[in-house]
Amino acid sequence: MFKQSPPESICVIRLSAIGDTCHALAVIRAIQDTWPETRITWIIGKTEASLMADIPDVEFIIFDKSKARGAYADVRHQLAGRKFEIALCMHASLRANLLCRLISTPVRLGFDYRRARDFQWLFTNQRIEATPREHAMEAMMGFARHIGIPQRELRWDIPLSPAHLEFAARYQSAGRPMLLISPCSSLRSRNYRNWSAENYAAAANHARNKFNCTVILTGGRSELELEYGRTISKLCDKSLVNLIGKTSLKELCALISASRVLICPDSGPAHIGTAVGTPVIGLYATSNPDRTGPYLSRDLSVNVYPEAIGRFLGKTVEDVRWGQRVRDPGAMGLIRLASVNQRMDQVFSTSS
Repeated sequence: MFKQSPPESICVIRLSAIGDTCHALAVIRAIQDTWPETRITWIIGKTEASLMADIPDVEFIIFDKSKARGAYADVRHQLAGRKFEIALCMHASLRANLLCRLISTPVRLGFDYRRARDFQWLFTNQRIEATPREHAMEAMMGFARHIGIPQRELRWDIPLSPAHLEFAARYQSAGRPMLLISPCSSLRSRNYRNWSAENYAAAANHARNKFNCTVILTGGRSELELEYGRTISKLCDKSLVNLIGKTSLKELCALISASRVLICPDSGPAHIGTAVGTPVIGLYATSNPDRTGPYLSRDLSVNVYPEAIGRFLGKTVEDVRWGQRVRDPGAMGLIRLASVNQRMDQVFSTSS
């Protein structure tokens, strides 16, 4: 498709979440690098837009789900009278599927039948190639391959203002590497992706005592995250910087960029780390890092997912569907502190 001449315009739908929008950004950058004259419009969620919406040469249409039906009316109004050569429907959900139909285009490209959740295949007229057992990043890049974008080095380049960089610089000390810990994943029913506060504190103590790190905690404003911050702070041998509930997404991105390493579970910050080139020690028990792990740091992931599948489901990774979650609160307890400390030793003992 479009091998003879680039399309004049492309509309991308990827509303959420933070990690998936980071994957989508890599696709958009590949399009920009291959077809610099193609106009790109991105329909994105309000929260995710706070991180992405100042990217040059991309038009953003923000979908604010808090407005309910009004959010669709806003998008419809902004798309009125406009036509695109192709729509990349990179989000398979009922909400995104309905938005897909608002785009005037001859080509609505979606996921293959197996990955087209919420009946996305009813809302699209072309599908990317079905490739089993792909990482989420590779699945997203399937959209680029389908429209004729050649394989190229991944690029993100999330803009950070001088103010955001100055915010991160406040916590940097000469000769002291920064360890960032983002302890919690998003609040969802039966999520169970969070390691214990006691283990995070012990890991922070290891980094402080062995490598003289500046340890910073980050996270959102939920009561669970705030409680994690209080507990970890109390359990640490030495003082750390608790910024949980105190940063914007841009400030978080700047902090991750300035850090020597990030420790977190399966969550958005892991993929921001990938985007800014910071090594990520991902903690994976309830989800498979081969599918959702930090794409450029999968060798650093502490992966007990196969053990969790065996213990709580009585199966092997090969027996379960790709992306199967382990819905048991005991799963993250399989991650051993010694394994996390070993990954930190590996990163800090290597020159930055």
